[in-house]
Amino acid sequence: MSRKILALIAVLALALAILTGLAVRKGVLGPQPQTVAVGGPFQLVDTSGRTVNQDVLKGKWSVVFFGFTHCPDICPTTLFELGQVEPLLGADADRFQAVLISVDPARDTVAQMKAYVANDAFPKRLIGLTGSTAQVDAAAKAYRVYYQKVGEGDDYTVNHAAYSYLMNPKGRFACVLPYDLTPEQTAAKIKAAMKQGANAASC
Repeated sequence: MSRKILALIAVLALALAILTGLAVRKGVLGPQPQTVAVGGPFQLVDTSGRTVNQDVLKGKWSVVFFGFTHCPDICPTTLFELGQVEPLLGADADRFQAVLISVDPARDTVAQMKAYVANDAFPKRLIGLTGSTAQVDAAAKAYRVYYQKVGEGDDYTVNHAAYSYLMNPKGRFACVLPYDLTPEQTAAKIKAAMKQGANAASC
């Protein structure tokens, strides 16, 4: 095969690679993955009995967790570890808050939530939110959180997602905080997001 033909083949291969790259970037060769929106409008009730909305997240770096007061393990463990995260943030601790949204509105009354979030081992800046079944359903849907009542009678439990979300001071999603992170790892992620500023979209 002559050098001229080899050169032509090389040029054609390069051109094909460039065109393929452009096609992929523009989505011509298939749909591109879409960013799933996390968070949005909600109306819930805080531990003072006041109706609040998504604005409760604004102005602070908020770790949002869906759980319930009768939860035997995941919920108290998560909140206990967030209580350990708080001092690890040092001078930035006053810019941080944790938000517990109940997935058990039948049992998690305002009084029940108020007593639960007062646990000294939990974050000092912990907001407890509950509401009607419809309100909780809407909040869970906005945050892409799964939960399901299991069992009958008074001894039922609720299966639910174990992860938390970090929301920036604009009330927008920054990142997922997996359940298996240590307090040190969680604090590092929050600090990394804080360094990006109020519009952080990652950590």
